Amino acid sequence: MINRIPPFAVIAMLFLVGCSLAKNTENEGPGLPEFDKAGHRGARGLMPENTVPAMLKALDLGVTTLEMDAHVTKDGYVVLSHDPYFNPSHELLPNGAEIPPADKRKYALYQMNYSEIKKFDIGSKIYTQFPQQQKLKTYKPLLSEVIDKAQAHIQAKNLHQVYYNIETKSKPETDGQYHPAPEEFVDRIMAVIRRKQLTDYVIIQSFDVRTLQIVNRKYPNVKTSLLVDNKDGLSANLQKLGFTPTIYSPHYKLVDAKLVEAAHIRNIKVIPWTVNAVADMQQLRQLNVDGIISDYPNLFNQL
Repeated sequence: MINRIPPFAVIAMLFLVGCSLAKNTENEGPGLPEFDKAGHRGARGLMPENTVPAMLKALDLGVTTLEMDAHVTKDGYVVLSHDPYFNPSHELLPNGAEIPPADKRKYALYQMNYSEIKKFDIGSKIYTQFPQQQKLKTYKPLLSEVIDKAQAHIQAKNLHQVYYNIETKSKPETDGQYHPAPEEFVDRIMAVIRRKQLTDYVIIQSFDVRTLQIVNRKYPNVKTSLLVDNKDGLSANLQKLGFTPTIYSPHYKLVDAKLVEAAHIRNIKVIPWTVNAVADMQQLRQLNVDGIISDYPNLFNQL
């Protein structure tokens, strides 16, 4: 005999499934672009890195994501910077003088208030690694300022909404020296993001699995990206992370078809860094990657 489910039970089951799907969709927020074109540190190859001008340049070039690095100041502000201190190779003291390489660690951002940090010139010195980079006097901006300026630029020029891919620059051996403990670091970034009401358009990325684990635990609706520069492989790196991130972001030379296929089976996007040649970009696209991070977002229009 076939056991028939009463009609009211079927209706109830369908209602519950519908609610579950709606909840999942809401938690995921808007989907990432079909192919993500991310400007590394804004547009590092063209403008001083991690600055407002770099981010606006990237927007004008049509990126879908602004990639940036975050640190925390002594007085608790989230500031954009790749290095934990001022880098003598392309940054200058407030008076315009060179920073002696031996003295660079004297200017650790986590040991300085933002009012001091903002006085340094990070755009006038020629950066030999990036000969196309435009020189202009500028400063390390707060994350909040970058978002405000980018959102205003998007609105003024009627551009599409972009994602903000924010890297927590941290590692266990420099906790308390160059940055706060992982939970405070994440909380300070997320306080800015929530205040700006852009949670759906934020990706937190890191080599430091501790910060990503905190994001996953405390802010489960926020997209995460695991940065990878080792040859351990996808499974080992995911095991170390302890959960499935939105994005797996390896150095581009670590990417092959097998990696992309394995990530896609797990519903993980693959977005490699940092790709600065059109030929490499084209090869990666043939491998079916989901995006590219580049210092030269002007190259994307050649794909």
